[in-house]
Amino acid sequence: MNPYVKAVRAPFLVGSLVPVIIGTCLAFAEERFSFLSFLLALVGVGSLHLAANLANDYYDSKGSDPVNLRVTPFSGGSRVIQEGELSAGAVIGMSIFFLAVALGTAIGLFYAGRPLSIPLGLLGLLVGWCYSAPPLQLMSRGWGEIVIFFAFGPLITLGAYYVNTGVLSLESFAIGVPHGFLIMAVIWINQFPDYEADKETGKKNLVVRLGPGMSRYPYCLIMIASFVSIVFLIESMKIHYLIMLAFISFPQAFRAMRILWREYLLRDSLMPAQALTIQTILNQGLFLSLGLVMSRFIYA
Repeated sequence: MNPYVKAVRAPFLVGSLVPVIIGTCLAFAEERFSFLSFLLALVGVGSLHLAANLANDYYDSKGSDPVNLRVTPFSGGSRVIQEGELSAGAVIGMSIFFLAVALGTAIGLFYAGRPLSIPLGLLGLLVGWCYSAPPLQLMSRGWGEIVIFFAFGPLITLGAYYVNTGVLSLESFAIGVPHGFLIMAVIWINQFPDYEADKETGKKNLVVRLGPGMSRYPYCLIMIASFVSIVFLIESMKIHYLIMLAFISFPQAFRAMRILWREYLLRDSLMPAQALTIQTILNQGLFLSLGLVMSRFIYA
């Protein structure tokens, strides 16, 4: 694989582009939709995510990645620096490039009458940078998982809804909560194979702090909370009941929980659970979005 393609870890874009779709579908359900704004949101959010991936690789190359021997296709970074395919300078340079692309889309939305796109984008940039970069490096302090919940869930759905409608709403923030839990679950499960390397290098994420055995409980609770929050959206936010279509993805989530519970110490045996967690993100988000789209035409 081309090292530049490998470095960006594009398959993980599902974590940021799905909430763009969710927020946009909420706007569509309310008969307020702009295809151009949707495209710009996809480009802007996707670019921020790629920039964050690259920055994470750059800073981890000075921390846990060099000693991590339990790499999987889902965790341990792209390894392009460790394998000598790209220099650390090239990786951080790519990160800066994608930040510039994200800034360009935010400026475009600003001139299209969406002035809050710039502060929302800067907030996303700040969160992504503080997650990986010193002096905060929230990923090493037990705050990274919580920050990722907001940054890849409610913040993105709020922004996607805003660029389509020109307004902010509590519903557009809340609709990102189920996805926020799932992206948190992805971060959580990916820390199991990295446990020894993270512990050795002082990267004190919550799995390191709790230990692998105890960390199984929060992972399962996070996965379940993602689906429970959908019921909350219907009951408290009065969002249409058709978003219950998202429960079609629950069997995948349940299988992921079962595998993690048994195989949490075995890297190769754990990988199917990592894959299932990502598949749950995609399928839950798309079925929830389908429910929102259908709700525009079904009023009962």
